Amino acid sequence: MAHHDFTPDCYYNNIGWHDPVLEIAPGDTVSTTTVDARGWDQNGEQAATRGNPMTGPFYIAGAEEGDTFVVHFDKLWPNRDWGWTGHQIAPNVLDPGFDPGFTRVDEPLRWPIDLEAGTATQPDTLPGLVLPLRPMVGCFGIAPPRGQAISTATSSTHGGNMDYNGFVEGVTVYLPVEAPGALFHLGDGHAVQGDGEIVGTGIEISFDVTFSVDLIKGKRIGWPRGENDTHIFVAGNARPLDQCVEHASSELVRWLEADYGLSSQTAHALLGQCVEYDMGNVFDPAYTMVCKVAKSLLGQLGAERAG
Repeated sequence: MAHHDFTPDCYYNNIGWHDPVLEIAPGDTVSTTTVDARGWDQNGEQAATRGNPMTGPFYIAGAEEGDTFVVHFDKLWPNRDWGWTGHQIAPNVLDPGFDPGFTRVDEPLRWPIDLEAGTATQPDTLPGLVLPLRPMVGCFGIAPPRGQAISTATSSTHGGNMDYNGFVEGVTVYLPVEAPGALFHLGDGHAVQGDGEIVGTGIEISFDVTFSVDLIKGKRIGWPRGENDTHIFVAGNARPLDQCVEHASSELVRWLEADYGLSSQTAHALLGQCVEYDMGNVFDPAYTMVCKVAKSLLGQLGAERAG
């Protein structure tokens, strides 16, 4: 196990089979930085092309098709004192023809960030409101199958621009390996974001990041899986919304049966009354729905994860 400090000098606006920037091993930890969705770095300077530029990719020694890549977010924290957001709820989230009541503004809305207090404010449009920071990574993933490079505007089985505000510090994520070395990319940090990223942004900001990696050899999964202290969950990415619900729900059933030893009937009965759904991105080409179940319920059933 080794710790690596990595300073990026190039970024990608897609997640693909790019030349790796650093080779690491299972068990290693990396500390690095990300720029914001417009490519602005911690000094507010244009360091990359806008469109969710990614730091990486990182090559994980021994990873190959059919494995499961594991990443744990050890630290996610903004590294400058301002972020920015869009102004207007996306038209696809509102009724057709809905009048927002104000003229579209192209320049982003600037939010002061108090890093010491851990808060965000917007005195012009939300005077008096103080939001606690809840930093999350909006876009990350590993190389998709068949040599593809998929835009950081969207998401699929490899991860991508899921914009799920549950991808916070302390979370572990599992992704299906399709390329030698897995090729892990990450970026698009948000200081705060509501469910769905319905204005097309969170509070976009550059980050200091530390992550740890691992590898589960010979285990194939279908969709991004994750866990925190209280839940296990799956992210389904597709459009329309019912399709990503289907992907997430089916993968969680498979996970409960294969790894927790639940019978099909038990898994269906459990989720029927105890499932929880969180909305990820509903702005971009592929939507994200997260299907989750509480670990405490699995404990009551005596279900322990194998391996």
